[in-house]
Amino acid sequence: MSERIVPTVCPFCGFGCRLFVKSFNGVPVGIEYVRHDLPPNYGRLCPKGASAADFLRHPDRLTKPLKRVGEGEPRFREISWSEAIREIVEVFKKIRRDDPNAAGFLSSAKCTNEENYLMQKLARLFGTNNVDHCARLCHAPTVAGLLQTVGAGAQTNPFEDILKTRAIFVIGYNPAESHPVVMNYILRAKDAGAKLIVADPRRTRTTWFADYFLQFRPGTDVALLNGLAHVIVRDELYDREFVSKRTVGFEELRQALARYTPEYVEKVTGVPARLIEEVARVFATAGRGIIMWAMGLTQHTTGTDNVIAASNLMLLCGYIGKEGCGIYPMRGQNNVQGACDMGALANLLPGYRKVVDDAKRREVAKLWGVEDLPSEPGLTVVEMMHAAASGKLRAMYIMGENPAVSDPNLNHVYEALEKLEFLVVQDIFPTETARFADIILPAAAWAEKEGSFTSTERRVQWSFKACDPPGEAKPDWLILTIVGKELGLPGWREYSGPEDVLREINEVVPQYRGITPERLKKNLEGIFWPCPSPDHPGTKRLHVERFPTPDGKARLIPVEYRPPAELPDDEYPFILTTCRIVGMYHTNTMTGRIPSLVKRWIGPYAEINPSDAEKLGIRSGDRIVIETRRGRYECVAKVTNSVPPGIIAVPWHWGANVLTNDALDPVSKIPEYKVCACRVVKKG
Repeated sequence: MSERIVPTVCPFCGFGCRLFVKSFNGVPVGIEYVRHDLPPNYGRLCPKGASAADFLRHPDRLTKPLKRVGEGEPRFREISWSEAIREIVEVFKKIRRDDPNAAGFLSSAKCTNEENYLMQKLARLFGTNNVDHCARLCHAPTVAGLLQTVGAGAQTNPFEDILKTRAIFVIGYNPAESHPVVMNYILRAKDAGAKLIVADPRRTRTTWFADYFLQFRPGTDVALLNGLAHVIVRDELYDREFVSKRTVGFEELRQALARYTPEYVEKVTGVPARLIEEVARVFATAGRGIIMWAMGLTQHTTGTDNVIAASNLMLLCGYIGKEGCGIYPMRGQNNVQGACDMGALANLLPGYRKVVDDAKRREVAKLWGVEDLPSEPGLTVVEMMHAAASGKLRAMYIMGENPAVSDPNLNHVYEALEKLEFLVVQDIFPTETARFADIILPAAAWAEKEGSFTSTERRVQWSFKACDPPGEAKPDWLILTIVGKELGLPGWREYSGPEDVLREINEVVPQYRGITPERLKKNLEGIFWPCPSPDHPGTKRLHVERFPTPDGKARLIPVEYRPPAELPDDEYPFILTTCRIVGMYHTNTMTGRIPSLVKRWIGPYAEINPSDAEKLGIRSGDRIVIETRRGRYECVAKVTNSVPPGIIAVPWHWGANVLTNDALDPVSKIPEYKVCACRVVKKG
């Protein structure tokens, strides 16, 4: 028997844990703990990572191409790869002749850099910028906001700097559940004397360890952050030298912050004024501080403003470009950062070149061997669904995404997917989205192929092939190479492997110029971008001497508090917010097929405060129905003080987005998952 133990990158969160997969004769056996010296996890794993190999041979795996047959309830028959490709190419060629913008492409934060690069390249050479991925639903405001303030939409410092800081401000983020290995870093920093400040509407597991807990009303993030900044400016606690030499816009910000007194902010957020005062002083005088956020900060109609307000706070304190400091927007999926870097976004090309920038766009076009590329920003994930529902979008090609669970206002998503003339779904399992497909293509999972992934700290790592894909499943990069060739796209080329694709990325994406496949394969620790040349070690800390802006300075940008798009009323008296839990991941496509996790986290529930539960006659374990203006959702009640009165919190992994609001942030186009009005009734 042939036994192999191969280094891969974990397929779940964006932390980027090194996993070693053990296989016999090409069949995966499990995760091996063979190295404890490799960053960033040093052998530590969360429950998901420890069981990551357990779904690879699940009987639900897609193993052959499938074609929809008949009407009504979806039924599929097996077809050959040649027939599947022929049907896809026939339909998409016709749409390209009629109107390329009638097609939409969804890339995937669970696929490699090389695969995301190929998907967005395919879309652009097809003739449209209608390409997007799940960053639109999680960190689009981070990219949009930080590009405005500091010139780069990425984490500024490595995880090791958490251990060197003196103050950690966590807002809208629950690392104890979302990134348990990150929580280990935080607790070690606390042991070394760092203060932990947590701001969240819920009393999460992370708050158990907080020195200061700011429990604020959902959707009032800007007011809270402005209130902290007000105190820092008012009491002259800001870093005068840093602000003077490395930023612009201070006076405008000072004037805008004037009305955000602790007393006013208390009325808006519910956080006591005295606590705002104390936390502002502790954070500003720590000397070294970091801020960490995730979906709780970004998934709002004010998501971009929230990020700008967080950036303002860090710039005022001078906590950027230094050891033990920095901005940490924590990515939810293993390659959200990489998919963004590769340009799998409706408004940005590889390397964050704007599609509307003629010079930058033509620079990419020339590298691809064509004269120009589409110049108008394309449709985002949510906008594609609206366009499909209205008949403007005729076909979609979805790789590794599951919008039938992940998108907001799911009833509208179902209607949109049903109305498409043609839908291709390329995935590892028959997802909820695949039920609407005309053609389903079986893809190889992360351990069954090679390629690079980029973690939230900008660490690019090579993931080696550990085992064979089941049946006729193929790597996503290979499928896309075949489709692009058969479509006859101008500038398309055949690729011999992911290494070949990465070499093209080295040419097209300036930040990746020195991150060659040869270097990555030799260096299991990975390489940080930006890495401008093959002899460059990679840049761990951003903005040390200057910001990537025209004048090298960061922007302090005033933002005003605006309430959420939908607030409670007599008909819908509660605020609904969504959350995530440690044992489940995203749409449950993978974790829902891992027996050890399913046994522990058995199904959907909703957190409700004891006072609200008493008024409604609800006890823990009762079946309840939550209703919003968009849909209804049945689950089990969990009566707990984790949520304050008036708030209902629901883990979204089991389809709770049937309830959520698809109102968009006008800048980043992210939907407002974290706040909408709901009502709750006891079933029966």
